[in-house]
Amino acid sequence: MIRSELIQIIADENPHLYQRDVERIVNTVFDEIVEAMARGDRVELRGFGAFSVKSRDARVGRNPRTGEAVEVEAKAVPFFKTGKLLRDRLNGQDS
Repeated sequence: MIRSELIQIIADENPHLYQRDVERIVNTVFDEIVEAMARGDRVELRGFGAFSVKSRDARVGRNPRTGEAVEVEAKAVPFFKTGKLLRDRLNGQDS
């Protein structure tokens, strides 16, 4: 599912809301998640999962084409851990 499909589904299920308002709401939610993660905060959506940021240390990697050693800088990467309800639903254990 892509963002525009999510917006359309929410707009269809809530005919009392204008599509432009639904789009603004969805964009605001995503923007706030991104901003929180950029600050290093953890974002938890109960029953769905938690978004957090993990640090990767600098290391020496290998260029797969040449085999030459390459310095890889330290970086922050997004991490998602599923919630119990989502994990159970994916495994056919409806609660």
